[in-house]
Amino acid sequence: MANLKHLINWKLFGILLVACVLSVIAVLPYTLTLQGDLLKGLPISLYALLVAQVLQNALIFALFIFVGLYLGERVGLGVPILKGWLNNEEVKSYFKSILGISILSGVGAGVLIIALDIVFGIIHPLRIAQTSAVIPPAWQGFLASFYGGIGEEVAMRLCLMTLLAWVFWRIKSTREGTPTNEGMWLAIVGAAVIFGLGHLPTTAAVMEITPFIVARAVILNGVGGVIFGWLYWKKGLESAMISHFSADIVLHVLLPLLI
Repeated sequence: MANLKHLINWKLFGILLVACVLSVIAVLPYTLTLQGDLLKGLPISLYALLVAQVLQNALIFALFIFVGLYLGERVGLGVPILKGWLNNEEVKSYFKSILGISILSGVGAGVLIIALDIVFGIIHPLRIAQTSAVIPPAWQGFLASFYGGIGEEVAMRLCLMTLLAWVFWRIKSTREGTPTNEGMWLAIVGAAVIFGLGHLPTTAAVMEITPFIVARAVILNGVGGVIFGWLYWKKGLESAMISHFSADIVLHVLLPLLI
């Protein structure tokens, strides 16, 4: 029992889990707007479906957080601000030091993704299904941005990137026993590519999947993934979260207001 108690920082685990569950709830209005037609004629009530979805996500995120915190200690990745705060350490100055680069990199990522999407549209105009014309309102995009900044970062960076970094660390480490730069970059890029591929099921609902569409999904989502991954490596998970949230504000709040 004592070993289990010290396996990870359980207070940090609890905070991250609550944040992830709240982010799942926050994204529901956005999801319901996009998938409204698909939810008609369900054999169970919408309320029961949403409750089941939240509970399922809670279990999945619990696993993601455990893996990330457990392996992160071994490869030097983690959640420095929250961890320091829980240990009654002074973290305000560090938070201020990462805030600017986190926000600016996120805004830059959002603008770059929009620019690349325009370029892809010029090179290869996309045939999008009529049902995809639904654009969630800005307030729903704002709430959904919390899922991107919290839920997706816990899944993609804290869990997946940390897991990949641990694998590459086991294969090759520095003389000091730390992950190599090459291993960390492989983990960053690997998580970013998987993140891009993970968007293909959503894309398939509105357009035919072709090699071009696959490349487009990987590149557009990979741009942010690489930036967020670098921030996670160098600044901590909080920095990646702030950056991802900022990028999503550009993509899901500001862009819909301009269209």
